[in-house]
Amino acid sequence: MFNLVKKLAIFLLFTGVLFVSILFLLRQPRYTIETDGELYIVNKLSSTITVFDLKQGKEVAKLPMKIRPHELTAVSSLHKIVVSNYGSDDNIGSEVTIIDSDNHSIDKTIELQNSERPQGVITFPSMQTVGVATNLGNDLLVLDVESGSVKRKIPTHQAMSHLLVHHPSLPIVYITNAKSNSLSIIDYNNGEIVKTLSCGQGTEGIAITPDGKEIWLACKLDNTINVLDTQTQEIIHSFSTQEEPLRLSFSIDGKYCLVTNGMAGTVSVFDQKSKECIKIIYLSGKQSVLQRLLYHTPRPVGILVHPNGKYAFVSNSNADKVEVIDMKTFNVVSTIGTDRVPDGLALML
Repeated sequence: MFNLVKKLAIFLLFTGVLFVSILFLLRQPRYTIETDGELYIVNKLSSTITVFDLKQGKEVAKLPMKIRPHELTAVSSLHKIVVSNYGSDDNIGSEVTIIDSDNHSIDKTIELQNSERPQGVITFPSMQTVGVATNLGNDLLVLDVESGSVKRKIPTHQAMSHLLVHHPSLPIVYITNAKSNSLSIIDYNNGEIVKTLSCGQGTEGIAITPDGKEIWLACKLDNTINVLDTQTQEIIHSFSTQEEPLRLSFSIDGKYCLVTNGMAGTVSVFDQKSKECIKIIYLSGKQSVLQRLLYHTPRPVGILVHPNGKYAFVSNSNADKVEVIDMKTFNVVSTIGTDRVPDGLALML
């Protein structure tokens, strides 16, 4: 009887070790593509920035941040990356960090004139200024990256100003306000609010078509996408997506819009003209009982389409990975390992 128990214990131990080993191997990132540029990845919980060389297929730098970061943007003409330092519950951020992409080092920080919780950050067409939306300050800030100064501060008069885009040919910025469920349309040259538009519940994600004719807004609390006509400044379409849409990004040719659905663990692919969902990309972890055992529960958040149009990068925050999507097949073809809770993404070519 003792020998039988001993054999059973050894078998169970061996089976447990084998399962853990298989689980470890399956969860490891597998980067198999080769393309140009360095991908900068915000790791919120680790308070780090990962720099991953897409040609070499390896991490080339990791930068610690003093204050927890959320989003970032590339200023290619200056070889700089601008990071919004949002902060944590006990450490409220009120600055952005400038990274020198040539040597992967922190160049300087810019204080935001008491406007707190910087969230969204974008590069303006001038290519030496950036726009920042502050979540607690509720401002649009225009920053000169080279001089490290705040050029303009424009209050939105809304609650939780979050993410933003700029019009490709006009000095207009569009900012989502997550608590006010609204969109602010701002002329950043004269500092005027052109219009404030009511939108869906939890308006957060935002993307603009390459021709500037449409703004797509992700409303995470009612699982809808609202489409704004930039000429009439009115919502012209509203349609459903999967649970908790967080971010959006258009293909380089503007034909498709990819939407990350956080709670659903999916990426929806919409046809821009028809507004119909043509494919749902399921990230591993929720499709079956076996997947739930083998993988982390997926939560896609940030998304970035490579300028070459071949790939999209999606930060899978629960799995500590960036998923790489082939833009022809809309399938996940590679993964990149990150630190804890990846979010914002930027590319330096």
